[in-house]
Amino acid sequence: MDVKVLVLAYPSHSALDAIGFAQRASDQASITILTTRGGEKYSYKGVEKVIVANVGDPTPDQLAGLLEKTYSSHDIVVSPSTKDSTDALARLSALKNLPMFTEVNQLEPKGDGLMVTRPVIAGRAYVTYYTRLPAAFTVAKKAFTPQSSDHEPVVEELDAPPASMVRVGVEEKKFSGVNIEEAEVVIGVGRGFRKKEDIAMAEELARLLNGAVGCSRPITADLGWLPEDAWIGISGKRIRPKLYMPIGISGAPQHMSAAIDSKLIIAVNKDKSAPVFQHSDYGFVIDLYKLLPALIEKLKQRKRS
Repeated sequence: MDVKVLVLAYPSHSALDAIGFAQRASDQASITILTTRGGEKYSYKGVEKVIVANVGDPTPDQLAGLLEKTYSSHDIVVSPSTKDSTDALARLSALKNLPMFTEVNQLEPKGDGLMVTRPVIAGRAYVTYYTRLPAAFTVAKKAFTPQSSDHEPVVEELDAPPASMVRVGVEEKKFSGVNIEEAEVVIGVGRGFRKKEDIAMAEELARLLNGAVGCSRPITADLGWLPEDAWIGISGKRIRPKLYMPIGISGAPQHMSAAIDSKLIIAVNKDKSAPVFQHSDYGFVIDLYKLLPALIEKLKQRKRS
């Protein structure tokens, strides 16, 4: 079926999944890309037009205003699942009375609508919905791959509306420098660590196992002991390592749902009733301050031999 699609490509490097979604929705998709200064060429199948907004770093209300100015009887409005894009798409959906589905990772055209699948209950289950068009969607990262094309789309410029929100300052976010989503071994740090300096034990263990250090929410959000990109949870990173070792982590659903796809989970907690053991393949009911020094020394001995 012929489908008219508007893709919000902000930030520009995150738009490819949304374009892949549009192509999957229909072989006859006519795609318009709404992007900002610095966006790529978007030479992809079905992309007929690229609208470049005259703004480099828009606020969510500016993105929503740009969507409102661009939207015109489109069957599908889609964006990557970033915070600002989801915010802007939600505003447009409310304004235009569009059903909206977030973090879609599967899609099947059906009749005059779409069957879409998305995670629920913190990723512990998936639900498939049927929706008629028009509708709005955000797309999960790496869920869809776009098909390239030699066709060069028409490029237009668009003035951005003034922002109703004023940015009063920018604080640089701290990063750990390690992508825990790609690590094969992850050592998890929880509230069982008594002070920040003790995390050095987890870092040394991670080095010995050629792994990376992640953490539960309190370590980064409440205490600030580790950067935000080390946060494992539904509001942080999802991991799928060969080995995940949560140490001093109680095992709340918000945390474990983001680590449950690990191939092997070995938990360490002195509380034998900690929920983390329900999700673990193996567990040590022991004070981490007794286990870690001994484990680190044993690994060092093996490396020396």
